[in-house]
Amino acid sequence: MYDMYAVTNIVNDFVFILPFQKRREPPKVPCKMEMEVDKISNLPGHITDKILSHLSLRDAVRTSVLSRKWRYKWDSLPYLVFDNQSVLVSSPDQTVIKSKLVNIVDHVLLLHSGPIEKFKLSHRDLQGVNDIDRWILFLSRGSLKEFVLEIWKGHRYKLPSSLYCCQNLIHLELFNCLVKPPPTFNGFRSLKSLDLQHITADQDVFEYLISSCLLLERLTLMNFEGFTQLNIHAPNLLFFDVGGVFEDINFGNASHLAIVSIGLYVNAGYDKNPALGNTGNMIKFFAPLPHIQRLEVQSFFLKYLAAGKVPERLPTPCIELNYLSIRINFNDREESLAALCLLRSSPNLQELEMLARPEEQTAVRPVANILEEGSEKCPFNQLRLVKIAGISGGSRELNFINFLLANSPALEMMTVKPASTNGGWELLKELLRFRRASVQAEIIYLDP
Repeated sequence: MYDMYAVTNIVNDFVFILPFQKRREPPKVPCKMEMEVDKISNLPGHITDKILSHLSLRDAVRTSVLSRKWRYKWDSLPYLVFDNQSVLVSSPDQTVIKSKLVNIVDHVLLLHSGPIEKFKLSHRDLQGVNDIDRWILFLSRGSLKEFVLEIWKGHRYKLPSSLYCCQNLIHLELFNCLVKPPPTFNGFRSLKSLDLQHITADQDVFEYLISSCLLLERLTLMNFEGFTQLNIHAPNLLFFDVGGVFEDINFGNASHLAIVSIGLYVNAGYDKNPALGNTGNMIKFFAPLPHIQRLEVQSFFLKYLAAGKVPERLPTPCIELNYLSIRINFNDREESLAALCLLRSSPNLQELEMLARPEEQTAVRPVANILEEGSEKCPFNQLRLVKIAGISGGSRELNFINFLLANSPALEMMTVKPASTNGGWELLKELLRFRRASVQAEIIYLDP
């Protein structure tokens, strides 16, 4: 494949040399350089499309100098991406930057001659401007399939009603936007992937947005405002990634969900919630998720799961769960019980990651006694890889490590990475003393 910049130089030589030839000369046998240019000019359409698809919009426009046949190749690109890589604008004056950005997008849309399947607007100097409304209105009249809008500066940008008319959308990604669809909105009938970050929406708007997208398979939700109840009704949902501040989460209809990552960013004291009664969040959370395969419990979400009654095992085990990552405070008795419940309820777990979240809390009951309960009844027969990170070498952390080593007969490797170098040698000596149920288990100490 030819180097695009070298080809540009070759073509430029021909462009500027040929017009100054005054005398007509007899036909020549094409030289090697001319043949190479002809090869570039006569590449099959699918090859040129492939080349252009790997270039930024800025570089794609530059290919117009290669030859006459390449001059307007870029203007039928189905994917338009306006970001800091493709649009280089620098000025100390924000007004100048805004004007240049708007002019660039306007000119590209004006010259574009084919269908636009993907449109991404994500420039670090972009603020919510009225021109975005015009562009979205223009795009809504086509067959847009992917739309990414990231407003990096200023207040929440209120999405225009025309966006909700894009019924061919498959992927929608919004950053720093106000979501408020018109009353006539009936959902995105083709949407399969939704990514919402730093957005604001009312409680009923959020719930309706999710439940009305019947084909939704992937949902990412980060740093949201306006709603605190995460009621998820999405029958085809497979992937769910959420991080933020919320009060409760319920999966009303999401039985196909397989990959889940949840981070609760504040410690809200869920253990004191009297509304839970005799049940607990552990059972409520996992009951609607029979096919979960990968789970990441981030920040303070384990404390949420530990609220209310924590059973020794879940009534219905997580048969398909093979990867589990937990952010845990080993000094918290309830969190340790919740972690044990998850481990005992995951008979096919193969990979476990435990990240210590140190807090100044005292355990009501020694964790060592908790670990002994039921440990011989339920060994972790499929567990092969364990990662422990962020520990300080405390007794409760070491007890948990000892418990895992003693009850994992198929374990192949355990890596331990402390939070600091203090007491590292003593920690290593303690680890080497622990009995291992697996003769092939390898303990690897990683420097912090």
